[in-house]
Amino acid sequence: MPKIVDHDTRREEIAQALWRVVRRDGIRAASVRSVAAEAGWSAGAVRYYFPDQAGLIAFAMDLVSRRVGDRIRALDTTGPLTDVVLRFLEEVIPLDPERQAEFDIWLSFIAQAQAESGAGGLREVLAPVHQGLRDLCASLLSSLSEAGVLRPDLRIDLETDRLHALIDGLSLHAAVDPTASTPDRVREILRRHLVELQP
Repeated sequence: MPKIVDHDTRREEIAQALWRVVRRDGIRAASVRSVAAEAGWSAGAVRYYFPDQAGLIAFAMDLVSRRVGDRIRALDTTGPLTDVVLRFLEEVIPLDPERQAEFDIWLSFIAQAQAESGAGGLREVLAPVHQGLRDLCASLLSSLSEAGVLRPDLRIDLETDRLHALIDGLSLHAAVDPTASTPDRVREILRRHLVELQP
């Protein structure tokens, strides 16, 4: 009987190998050949799934998005609404090794995208992820507003930008100096921000 190959699992294994290469050696080192060596595969086997580096990088970034999305969908949504919102926000901040790895990849891709000239490339891969985080912030704030948990004079569009910027800043701080920006400290800052938006 022929061996059944789980192609989705193989693609994820390759993407995770790319993550390791990028975190250790930087995104410029993430060639099909180096990722194949990291995964313990031949370059030809990797090219079977990803004919070029662009496709491999796009899939690796999509894997970050899917993992975050899967965690968010699995969250417990019982309890006070502010607590639920905090649970959602914590999932996009690097507060544990898994989220740290995801953020490292995101940050590496952003840095490379900024170095690229013109449109296209990594910018096109990153744009939906960036917009997804903004949409999450808008959705959570709208839920709080509809529940009467926010001050009625607040502009949701402006508060969305503020919350998005806060998440980006806290993520960077947690990644750069985790001894100062501990998970408890990050949660305290997030909670205080949401409390200040209440009537």
